[in-house]
Amino acid sequence: MIAKGDKLSDRYQIIKSIGEGGMANVFLAYDTILERNVAVKVLRGDLATDEKFVRRFQREALSASSLTNENIVEVYDVGEDNGEYYIVMEYVEGKHLKNLLKKRGKLTIAEVIDIMLQVTSGLSVAHDSYIIHRDIKPQNIMILENGLVKLTDFGIAVAMNSTQLTQTNSVMGSVHYLPPEQASGKGATLQSDIYSLGILMYELLTGKLPFKGDNAVEIALKHLKEPMPSIRKELPDIPQSIENIILRATAKNPKNRYNDAREMYEDLKTCLDEARKNESKVVYKYPEYEYDDTKMLKIKKDSSINKKESEEIIAKKITEGDLKKQNKFIIILISIFTGIVVLITTLVVLLPKITKSEQVMVPDVSNMTLSEATDLLQEKGFEIKQTIDETSNTVPEGKVTRTNPVKNTKRKKGSDVTVYVSVGNKTVIIEDYLGENVDYVRGTLQALGIKVFIETKDLDPDDDISDYDADVIMDQSVEEGKELSAGDSIILYVPNIKNTYPDFTDGTYTVSDVIEFCEEFKIQCTFKDNSGKTISISSDNANEYNDYKIQNQNRIAGSKVSSGAKITIRIDISDGEDTGQNECDGGLC
Repeated sequence: MIAKGDKLSDRYQIIKSIGEGGMANVFLAYDTILERNVAVKVLRGDLATDEKFVRRFQREALSASSLTNENIVEVYDVGEDNGEYYIVMEYVEGKHLKNLLKKRGKLTIAEVIDIMLQVTSGLSVAHDSYIIHRDIKPQNIMILENGLVKLTDFGIAVAMNSTQLTQTNSVMGSVHYLPPEQASGKGATLQSDIYSLGILMYELLTGKLPFKGDNAVEIALKHLKEPMPSIRKELPDIPQSIENIILRATAKNPKNRYNDAREMYEDLKTCLDEARKNESKVVYKYPEYEYDDTKMLKIKKDSSINKKESEEIIAKKITEGDLKKQNKFIIILISIFTGIVVLITTLVVLLPKITKSEQVMVPDVSNMTLSEATDLLQEKGFEIKQTIDETSNTVPEGKVTRTNPVKNTKRKKGSDVTVYVSVGNKTVIIEDYLGENVDYVRGTLQALGIKVFIETKDLDPDDDISDYDADVIMDQSVEEGKELSAGDSIILYVPNIKNTYPDFTDGTYTVSDVIEFCEEFKIQCTFKDNSGKTISISSDNANEYNDYKIQNQNRIAGSKVSSGAKITIRIDISDGEDTGQNECDGGLC
């Protein structure tokens, strides 16, 4: 069981838990070698003994570690420590796209296009290497304060297929984005990711999922046989080019979809161009149900069967088909299992005699001197791999604190053991941390055994808020030069910055207001016209543009302001005529 303060592989100091999933738990940790915060995903204890899950867990890491793109969460390391399997990843300080949807309901067209461009940009790198994500959904997309979008959890859905649809506790969240071919029990392809992207885009624009149901099977059936709801019925003013992208991405027949994420990315880049605003509605080249099961087609053609009966029959056909496949598979498994049982029985009886490898209990050598501990461990048949110094409030200097593997666990005779030796209750001299990154300082001190608490502190009325960042230390409870021992506490204070981006499009803001806001918070501002052309506007000539309407912005209203960020503002300069759907390109809107 991983807990705060534990150190994996004598390197990754656990700071706190930051998430729990069906397969793994995620922790914020401090890399004591490279001196940086990282996210560590640790396989759940009840799965660590399951060889299938371990392979799947490691496969996710291997897949993701080969991908390099700013829109993909980077994987740094993968390893195992005393039975704990873990992946070390880039620590991303942001929120899940699902959280943003819960807060906002739905996003603007410009925001959605920017998010989709970033997601497809990252996924394009994966598709170029024929790596399929298999679990595209808002929960697996992170959004940072600076607008950068990052895709995470590659390969985690490898084992999810139609025979698992009733496992609503683990699959229900993904079935809303499940491609029809996977719902019918077929394997995933690059086009499967495209379908999920189309569902995601629909949800971001409307704030709704296109297919809902009481259970996973009902939702999967809708993916199989119900047409995609028209987004233009939900949003009548949306450009046809946007609907076409969703229709092409969510086609039932994979042949009608984009070939890969890169092709979808190229289409997204131009979808807001004026020339594409009223393009013709997409027409599928191939029959939509060409991929489907013949028996399901016959059911559709039988007009005497009502909708409810049709759903029941389809569900039955899927279940019967799965059962037939499973029955054949079970027979093969039974044969294999019988053979394995015989083999294991033989090995259990014969292997100890053949190898003569005895299982030995690791002795308790705590509070012994290193020499005494070494003698006892070697006497029991263990080899000393290394000795590591660590601070301790309870064990005297020079005495053993613990071992890895831990005491009273059985290991093969001749196994390596790491011995930890106390260096006593060493003190830490506190420095002046004002102006430093709070996460870096926290990780450094916690690695030395100091308890660190983070609290916010209000600014004085006369303080210039633009001089402060939310993650920079502005005060500390222990003054510079004071000594603390392991287990002592310190409070680090960060500024209570509540400033967020306003909604410049609500009709109350002028171009001059935008410039004044950006200058106050040291934000780089770019203005564009209806066609997307950059306009040179500064405080000197802003009055000339104050009568024009601000159409949109590439920063989410309500998101936190950070110094040095960039914002793109598009204004309608069509002599008062509102061009409607011309959105900003580039950043997150």
